[in-house]
Amino acid sequence: MAALSNLTNAASPAQRFLVFFDFDETIINESSDDAVVRAVPGQQLPDWLKDCYREGHYNEHMQRVLAYMAEQGVSQDSIRSVVEKIPPTPGLPALFQYLLKHQQDFELVVVSDANMYFIDTWLQHVGLRHLFRRIFTNPASFDAAGRLVLLPFHSHSCSRCPENMCKQVILREYLAHRQEERGGAPFHRVFYVGDGANDICPCLALGPQDTAFPRRDFPMHKLLVEMQQFQPANFKANMVPWASGDDVVDFLKKLREER
Repeated sequence: MAALSNLTNAASPAQRFLVFFDFDETIINESSDDAVVRAVPGQQLPDWLKDCYREGHYNEHMQRVLAYMAEQGVSQDSIRSVVEKIPPTPGLPALFQYLLKHQQDFELVVVSDANMYFIDTWLQHVGLRHLFRRIFTNPASFDAAGRLVLLPFHSHSCSRCPENMCKQVILREYLAHRQEERGGAPFHRVFYVGDGANDICPCLALGPQDTAFPRRDFPMHKLLVEMQQFQPANFKANMVPWASGDDVVDFLKKLREER
């Protein structure tokens, strides 16, 4: 079953802009899956475990990693402590302060191939959880034995995406659902802030009035540049690369001034 957060911010239909955020290396400045390995004795995984990863089956790989961590006696407190220490990406605190100040205009959503425990723990720790209306990610919770159990978000038929998550499916379904809830009123514009290759697919559903924000020189940026050059019909949105959250703030300030 898909892991959806509880509704925490009752958005007004007047909110004109919808902003999707990836989590790893977008909101936080590293992969939470890599960071949590610091809780393992020796702070690294054995080679046999690293080598069992198969392309497109990362969720399955992380299930094995978390099972190994439990076998090594890594506690929930240790995992939480490591997650809470992950630094935010440069400029993201300033971006969220701006979005908080103007929350009447922006509805925020996380869509991430990390997991609910990591994301919710970090956002709660830094006091940002209330900003997000929804979190779409892989379910994860501790069982009675103290093991963090990870599950896939959903199944899908998209050939571009890992088997456990297609972010375009999530984006399209959420937009349709919210438009119905808003009495048929669509958002004026949709924004997508990300960094990775799995952030390409949802951006292909954006229209000419929408904007993709790829983190500069990360895979999402490089792939979108290639797509603009060689497959321009596939990507219709605007592209604004960012190195700091301040770059996104500058764009949103100009956008609000235009109204």
